[in-house]
Amino acid sequence: MNGFWLLVPFLLIRFVYLSKLNKHAIKRAAHFPNMQGYEVIAYYIYQFSTIGLCLYLIFLKIDNYTSWLFFSGVIIYCLGLILCTLTIHDFAKPSSTGINRNGIYRYSRNPMYVSYFFIFVGCALLTESILLLIIVLIFQISSHWIILSEEKWCKDQFKEEYIQYMKSVKRYF
Repeated sequence: MNGFWLLVPFLLIRFVYLSKLNKHAIKRAAHFPNMQGYEVIAYYIYQFSTIGLCLYLIFLKIDNYTSWLFFSGVIIYCLGLILCTLTIHDFAKPSSTGINRNGIYRYSRNPMYVSYFFIFVGCALLTESILLLIIVLIFQISSHWIILSEEKWCKDQFKEEYIQYMKSVKRYF
C-alpha cells in the first residue's frame, strides 16, 4: 500500500469533519499569531516539514505487514486518529470566552499537535522510514516553538484567565 493513503483519514478529519462541525473553525485552526525572531524561523520549518511529511509519504510504501514496527505503527497511528477526532470535535465548539476548555482541552492545551505527532510517528513506523521519522522530529520541535508563540499570544489576548488555564492544564499531557 502506498503511504499516501495514510494521509486520507487525517485530512478528512482535519478539514472535512472540522468544516462540517463549524465552518469558521477552519480559519481559527489555520491562525498563527504574529511572530518575530526565532518564531518566524520555527514557522517556516514547521510549514516545510509539514509539506515534507505529506510529499514524502507519496513515495513510501507499507510492505511488511507482520513486523513489530507495523503493529506498533497501526496502534500509534490509530490512537493519533482517535485523538485528532476528539480534538477536532472539541475545537469546533469553543467557549464563549475564547479559551477552549471543552473535552480533551481540560487535559491538554495542545491536543491537536499531540495527535499530529502520534499520526506521523505511526506513519513513520508503518513505512519503516527513518527519514520520515527525522522529518517528524523536526516537525515536532518546530511545533513546540509555534506553541510557545501561541501561548504568548494567548496571554496577551486573554490575560489572567489564560494564565490560570496554563496553571491548571498541561501543555501536552
